[in-house]
Amino acid sequence: MTVNHHLRVHRSDENLPREGQLAWRIAEVAADPVEVDQDVVDMIINRIIDNASVAAASLTRAPVSAARQQALDHPVSVGGAGATVFGTPLERRTSPEWAAWANGVAVRELDYHDTFLAADYSHPGDNIPPILAVAQHVRADGRALVRGIATGYEIQIDLVKAICLHKHKIDHVAHLGPSAAAGIGTLLGLSPETIYQAVGQALHTTTATRQSRKGEISTWKAHAPAFAGKMAVEAVDRAMRGETSPSPIYEGEDGVIAWMLDGPDAAYEVPLPAAGEPKRAILDSYTKEHSAEYQAQAWIDLARKLHNERPDLADPAGVESIVIHTSHHTHYVIGSGANDPQKYDPTASRETLDHSIPYIFAVALQDGAWHHVDSYTPERAGREDTVALWQKITTAEDEEWTRRYHSTDPAEKAFGGRVVIRLTDGTVIEDEIAVADAHPLGARPFAREDYIRKFRLLAEPVLEPQEIERFLSLVQRLPELTAEEVADLSIVAAPGVLAAAPAPKGLF
Repeated sequence: MTVNHHLRVHRSDENLPREGQLAWRIAEVAADPVEVDQDVVDMIINRIIDNASVAAASLTRAPVSAARQQALDHPVSVGGAGATVFGTPLERRTSPEWAAWANGVAVRELDYHDTFLAADYSHPGDNIPPILAVAQHVRADGRALVRGIATGYEIQIDLVKAICLHKHKIDHVAHLGPSAAAGIGTLLGLSPETIYQAVGQALHTTTATRQSRKGEISTWKAHAPAFAGKMAVEAVDRAMRGETSPSPIYEGEDGVIAWMLDGPDAAYEVPLPAAGEPKRAILDSYTKEHSAEYQAQAWIDLARKLHNERPDLADPAGVESIVIHTSHHTHYVIGSGANDPQKYDPTASRETLDHSIPYIFAVALQDGAWHHVDSYTPERAGREDTVALWQKITTAEDEEWTRRYHSTDPAEKAFGGRVVIRLTDGTVIEDEIAVADAHPLGARPFAREDYIRKFRLLAEPVLEPQEIERFLSLVQRLPELTAEEVADLSIVAAPGVLAAAPAPKGLF
């Protein structure tokens, strides 16, 4: 049973007790000793595999290499065993907050892992790096790790269902700091009081503007969730030492809601599990088949379909215009409604092209496929016929697709829309798609074998065959793993792979 927590701003003289605060309710959910359902356990395993897949594919990319080097330049904390860093030998450990940082960047760099979209956006798999890093550091077993990850997903998805950050240009990782802190609290078996303080600090330190996802998008896009995970680890550490945090962090008259979100008169209903209720929110999320922003997933699939049915559409000479009718979010975040000229710029960064549905639809329509590297190269983006087709593609908000985007009915909720293609000979072609093929309600829903196939595809160029098998064998026994086995839940690059990656020197 889900219980809605009524959330509003309170004046200081109202003296809102802790028990009435959202941060306390989050802490109670995190401290609830309820067991994890088997189908949730199975999905957690899938998402750990998914994270490892995209981390493997990004090991030699500059932002990941820089973050990894930052982590390795810090010694292991004296209070624990330390945590692994993706790509490095298992015996090479670092402090858990820095492992959360490095691994968080590796997971997010390609924008290729799981997603949940509702009132706001999220990649709930971003919870896994900080929770896993702490598990390794304190030598927790697989069962504890499963419980912590289930909480991280639950809290982030529940917050995303209820509270829109984007409307106020606050980056969506503001929901990640509290969820990761709560997940770590579950992992460690902390009290509601300690988790409450950690949630407050994690939220306070992870609210930032969405400029990181606007205009010419920088490499900070991959670092933002890693920073939130790192802050969550540090918030838990501080709370465990008995220190307190801003309160009430959500409801205070100078708090997040009053000044960063909907203002003093705002009210939200946040759905949270009742006491004793299993945490099942991870099952509401979905992963990516393609390395692109989630709201582009269905459009890649539709473009692939149209490519096969009408290969002539790849030639810009025969196309007068392409209009993608879609949801408010898709139009204004990755569509022409963002009014970002960079979304039509062939020299734009990979991060920017990843958030340009006109670019993505043009390339997928011409190629009939999508590749996490080849589809983003400067040569591919600058191809003359692609640029010509790309400039003819615009988006438009459609009220019905916006309504479906925000629907709470899983059978109706959609992230696609309708495309209208006008040819120069007067022909009009229309088609539509509701959800991506890999979505649970799509044409080919992702199952365990698909996650494993994705892992093999992305890991084979950088991991040795025996390492691929070691990781897959280990992760699929997750709830049974000993603390020593959890400590080895990472991926080790083949000899020479990391040596070829940039290792920039900084302050540390």
